[in-house]
Amino acid sequence: SQKEATQVLRSVIPLGDRNVLGIMPATMDFLKLAGAKVITVFPGNFAKGLPSHQGVVLLFETETGALKAVADGDAITGIRTAACSAAATDALARKDAKVLAILGSGLQARAHLLAMRLVRRIEEVRVWDIDVDSANRFKLEMEEAYGLPVTVCQTSREATANADIVCTVTAAKSPVLFGDSVKPGAHINAVGACSPDCRELDTAAVAKAKLFGDRRESALAEAGDLLIPVKEEALDLSHFLGELGDVLLGRIAGRTLDTDITVFESLGLAVEDLASAEFIYERYIRAHS
Repeated sequence: SQKEATQVLRSVIPLGDRNVLGIMPATMDFLKLAGAKVITVFPGNFAKGLPSHQGVVLLFETETGALKAVADGDAITGIRTAACSAAATDALARKDAKVLAILGSGLQARAHLLAMRLVRRIEEVRVWDIDVDSANRFKLEMEEAYGLPVTVCQTSREATANADIVCTVTAAKSPVLFGDSVKPGAHINAVGACSPDCRELDTAAVAKAKLFGDRRESALAEAGDLLIPVKEEALDLSHFLGELGDVLLGRIAGRTLDTDITVFESLGLAVEDLASAEFIYERYIRAHS
């Protein structure tokens, strides 16, 4: 948002079914960095006990073009995605938010529970997943890890009703979060859908919310949560209010009323991957020098 980094829209190559190979390049001149994340996304991997995102982050320095590091793209994606949702939640959610609903129960669900607890005093967790066994495993693991009550819900509507914060971290192509089950004042982190033909939020949920994203160009090209309602002529592109970075910089207002419903449309940025890989690299160098 400060125009101190450059990136282009991700390149995506289909690999059959819903599987893709994605390439996300960027440069960060102020850190003298360039690089890319190269990653596969296989949404059906949850049934095989494998992560849906697998790949690497390649880090280059810009003085000689030398390769500095190769980092685990799966680990970085998991951590930085939840960290960005936490930053958005801290900026946009009500200060008294305490009931968390998570739609999905995989790696990102676990990372998001940890991240939400860092920015709000979470007292109750609700989880829904199309795979009930997976949701039950999440309940057992998270209750043991955090000592919080976790309720496995039979429907997504049951999970999100009266929730203060909702994180959608599914591989769904069609809506799992519905406007009629989102209460006034809720904040939503929309994470799972990252292509123009897929969405997790229905039109009613988006229409009643103040919509922000990680990057304007990405949202207007890749966010099915926005683009499908626009195609339906229910909304226009002006419904996207701006970038989270602009909220953090004080350029635009985020939540202004306790009754506002806010949405952070998280599509994932290459600059986040590079910054994360650089942080890991510097930690490694300090530890081994």
